[in-house]
Amino acid sequence: MNPASRRAARIGTASIGATGAVLAAMLLAPAAGAAAIRPAVTAATAAAHKAQPAVTPGSRYLALGDSVPFGYREDNAIPPPNYHHASNFVGFPEDVASNLDLRVTNAACPGETTASFINTSAQSNGCENSFTKGAKHPTPIGYRRIYPLHVHYTGLGESQLTYAEKFLKKHPHTALVTLMIGANDGFICLERTSDSCFSEFAALQQKITKNVTRILKGIRDKAHYQGQLVLVTYWSLNYHNTTDNYESQGLNSAVEKAGKNFHVRIANGYKQFRLASAQGHGDPCAAGLLTALSGADKGTCGVHPSVAGAAVLAQAVEQAVKK
Repeated sequence: MNPASRRAARIGTASIGATGAVLAAMLLAPAAGAAAIRPAVTAATAAAHKAQPAVTPGSRYLALGDSVPFGYREDNAIPPPNYHHASNFVGFPEDVASNLDLRVTNAACPGETTASFINTSAQSNGCENSFTKGAKHPTPIGYRRIYPLHVHYTGLGESQLTYAEKFLKKHPHTALVTLMIGANDGFICLERTSDSCFSEFAALQQKITKNVTRILKGIRDKAHYQGQLVLVTYWSLNYHNTTDNYESQGLNSAVEKAGKNFHVRIANGYKQFRLASAQGHGDPCAAGLLTALSGADKGTCGVHPSVAGAAVLAQAVEQAVKK
């Protein structure tokens, strides 16, 4: 394994897109906060939501977020990925674009956190930089520094939010924007705290809500985007595991709270994965929705969506958009 491959393996381990592994051992704390912070829908919000232009064939679509929309696969996934060619990675945005005949621009980055989405010098989990347990500062090794993304950023200092704002100003008639972000914040909290983030989960939720609010302000207010804006929620790694369910619901609720005043739509990835996991008795791995792994991990799954899992998330997005 050459140095670049070793770096890819490290980044692949860190760039977690599913919340069950990301937020382990938080148990009841997310559940208590989930119901309390679920946003209410006002008449004005509902009216603005309904008034958004429909997504029609040929429209532009901007996909934003972390490893899940990017289409990332672990380095020991089957088949093995080729990190040197971004086209090797296909996520739910490409499925949505194909199914609805849209022109997709996928600006997602593996390992992106809600903070690094805004500022590239902030702690990432493998996009602009990496997290090393015990280190006071981010490790300057990131996917963007080594491998190509689906789009070309103007430089390492350009954040995903800045890219999105520029894109939407240049293409004001973009019909659809999707955002999936937040899981990597949980992973870092899990590694950084002595109690697996249990005591700090409420603070983590608040940070995610604050950062996602800033992201949505940039999209709506700074870029003046008036089209459909969809937040995509994460799934549970095992729907028969109470802890996994609470983890995902707590993280999703923090993101949903941020969208309350921005006329967003919710693509319920959590629900669609649960329905699709029925054939695996509530286990997305057994249902074939997660990446199959090789080598020492043969017979197990990664935490990123398989081709089938990406199709399930695409279905959630398609159900949320106004066509």
